[in-house]
Amino acid sequence: MLEIKNLCASVGDKPILRGINLSVKAGEVHAIMGPNGSGKSTLASVLAGNEKFTVTDGSVEFLGEDLLSLSIEERARKGLFLGFQYPVEIEGVSMANFMKLAVAERRRSQGLEMLSPAEFLKYMREKAAVVELDSKLMSRAVNAGFSGGEKKRNEIFQMAMLDPVLSILDETDSGLDIDALRTVATGVTKLHRDDNATVVITHYQRLLDYIVPDVVHVLYQGRIIYSGDKSLALKLEREGYDWLINDHKE
Repeated sequence: MLEIKNLCASVGDKPILRGINLSVKAGEVHAIMGPNGSGKSTLASVLAGNEKFTVTDGSVEFLGEDLLSLSIEERARKGLFLGFQYPVEIEGVSMANFMKLAVAERRRSQGLEMLSPAEFLKYMREKAAVVELDSKLMSRAVNAGFSGGEKKRNEIFQMAMLDPVLSILDETDSGLDIDALRTVATGVTKLHRDDNATVVITHYQRLLDYIVPDVVHVLYQGRIIYSGDKSLALKLEREGYDWLINDHKE
């Protein structure tokens, strides 16, 4: 599904990603961990098409196509979803209208028929229930006045509505209390199937109690320096990163 080979990217003259190699297959959940400043969020942004970053080397294939040649909109239409660490507020646009337009564009790209108003309302209510998102928020502007937990629930609600092939969740657990974390993570797990995949970027093992990864990667100074199964996250929680990164310090 996703094949990343020797991906290098920079901001201006500053290199951040220095040779990422990663393969994600359908049905898999990958977790990416690592110290602050390792390039985790940069990797997510580059895959989503953030123009702030310049790809200087390497390749990325998504569903057999050159991802790096696609615009942000084309990546989204093909089923790539990015859950933001800090979801933005969009004043003047209601959640219901925002999702109606987004879902229509996604279905159009898949060659599916448009939903009738009644069908869309039913679909929206079903997906909101997955993450226990208050239906009253649908009439409000996107994320405007939402609490931290509501914003993160809203991210996963959007993920549910768009039904992406590949979801990249950038520190979805950031700022969540225990109950909100459980709700959001359970929602992600409910949406996971054999024909889609999820990449979870996180600092904490606690999220992986609910979203159980097939593979855990440690990213440091722009490279994946170690990969293992879900037990790796537990070891990192107990022992930190020093035992891994001492041999990789520049």
